[in-house]
Amino acid sequence: MEKKRSELREWLKAIVIAVLLAGGIRYFIFAPIIVDGQSMMPTLHNHDRMIVNKLSYKIGTPHRFDIVVFHAEEGKDYIKRVIGLPGDHIEYKNDTLYINGKPYDEPYLAEYKKQVVDGPWTEPFTLEELTGRKTVPEGHLFVMGDNRRFSKDSRHIGFIPMDKIVGKASIVYWPLSDARIVK
Repeated sequence: MEKKRSELREWLKAIVIAVLLAGGIRYFIFAPIIVDGQSMMPTLHNHDRMIVNKLSYKIGTPHRFDIVVFHAEEGKDYIKRVIGLPGDHIEYKNDTLYINGKPYDEPYLAEYKKQVVDGPWTEPFTLEELTGRKTVPEGHLFVMGDNRRFSKDSRHIGFIPMDKIVGKASIVYWPLSDARIVK
């Protein structure tokens, strides 16, 4: 009888440790997210399931063109691409991104840009026209969805404070047929 109790205690201990470990990993390190909407097409599709690396920015800062998840003002989490870092001057003209006066290629948009016949994929703008500021403020990011015609992003909601960033999203795990690392 004592042997059964001891074995049961060991099993319960193992289960409690496993649950605490899984909860800690999910809360502090990795979390699942479901893409909601078309704003990141063609890179991400509606209902793609991804892993968010929460540690990625606890030990470093976002890089240009990372795909990040952040807490939006509406109480939702958004997923967008980092375009502008603190101190950057952002401008779009002739469907080309300019950062600090230098044109940047956006290969993740190339296929969609070819298909557009009724105007630019991204409407022209300057950071100053949108926000009244010449550069991205310290401690903030300027983000955009890849589906520029149908994305609620920094052009509409403004700069994203770094402390609102949940983490970097780079792995699609569902549907299995689309499982991949995204760039």
